[in-house]
Amino acid sequence: MRKFKALIYKDTLLLLRDWPGLAMMFLMPLFLVVLMAYLQDSTFNSINERKIPLLVLNQDRDSLGDAIVRGVCEAGIFKVDSLDEGQPLTAESLERAVAKGDYQIGIVIPANTTERIRSRIRQSVMQAFGGEADSLASSDSISIFVDPTTKNSFKSTILSSIREYAASLQTGFILREVVVEVNTIVPMPIGDISIPNDMVLLNERYARLDKARIIPNSVQHNVPAWGMFAVFLIVVSLGGNIINEREEGSFTRLLTMPCPSWLYLAAKGFVYLLVCLLQLLLMFLIGIYVLPSMGLPALELGRSIPALVLMSLSASLAAICYGIAIGKIATSNQQASIFGAISVVIMAAVGGIWIPVFVMPDVMQVVSRISPLNWGLSGFYDIFVRDGDWVSVLPESGVLLLFSFLCLAVALYYSRRKSIR
Repeated sequence: MRKFKALIYKDTLLLLRDWPGLAMMFLMPLFLVVLMAYLQDSTFNSINERKIPLLVLNQDRDSLGDAIVRGVCEAGIFKVDSLDEGQPLTAESLERAVAKGDYQIGIVIPANTTERIRSRIRQSVMQAFGGEADSLASSDSISIFVDPTTKNSFKSTILSSIREYAASLQTGFILREVVVEVNTIVPMPIGDISIPNDMVLLNERYARLDKARIIPNSVQHNVPAWGMFAVFLIVVSLGGNIINEREEGSFTRLLTMPCPSWLYLAAKGFVYLLVCLLQLLLMFLIGIYVLPSMGLPALELGRSIPALVLMSLSASLAAICYGIAIGKIATSNQQASIFGAISVVIMAAVGGIWIPVFVMPDVMQVVSRISPLNWGLSGFYDIFVRDGDWVSVLPESGVLLLFSFLCLAVALYYSRRKSIR
């Protein structure tokens, strides 16, 4: 225990002596989070290059419902599905499928929608001829569910297109039904027919799992995304630290101490683990207290603190072990710095930090699954936008811990190999 404390003290001193590097390690990611959250909150980008997974439940099974399904199929931007893995599809199961991220958008067309609209048109026509009609029924609502991880810019673009299409479809359908109703009456001049223009309402909301209460926004998306990026940037400092010790000869002197290599790595990892957790804590505090002062929504931490702790530890350990592996493999400080920085940027790019994974080419969507930043981002999204508990982040946390173990095994292998030489 005394050796472990001495190693921790040594690594803490090395870290604190590099004040410029330490300042950049904390200030640059914080600035990045504030900047990206502010920009993305007011920026709208059209994303139409990839087909968007869409699940539809047509309970109407009549003219309007069939026309809507046919229209979204022919739109060319949706990959439409109407099945839920062979099980009966309900409005509840559709919402859960969208909330879990299996589909980007879900549409529910209630039963008898077409018949109710026909009834309203029939009543309007009767009133135009001076007849008596019952009071108009309430408007039917077609529900549109959106994956809570969908960025606001993409959500606004897609829903705007759906609204325009629905308005056009509604007008054409109503005019055809008016002609049918008028033709059933003796031809004669008629007065104006007052037809409500809100017969079909679009009830837009994010899909939610069970009792989820978080409303996704730019802050909920950007804080975990750039928090993951900031944590993995620590590999530059950590890898360079290991190289410096080796080049200056301090590591050789450490080898004369009667302690195993794993204890040396454990002490260094412990110090940097505290740094990573402090980085994430500052990110969360910025989201809670600073961003609201800029007119942005406040960050909500979700309902499960254990899930947040588990993901923070898993992501931090993955970054630290990756940095240790780079420090052990690289032969110079330049190699560690350049490879560490570039590899983190690449993993962030393919992992969905900058561009949503679902709009990437098919090959890149497969590649994104090997990025630890993608696993970390997915786990944090389960907490920050899906309001999940610790059980929901177990898969992502498990994969990150497995990645940490593999990196640590590589680091120990290279450490023993170089010590033998």
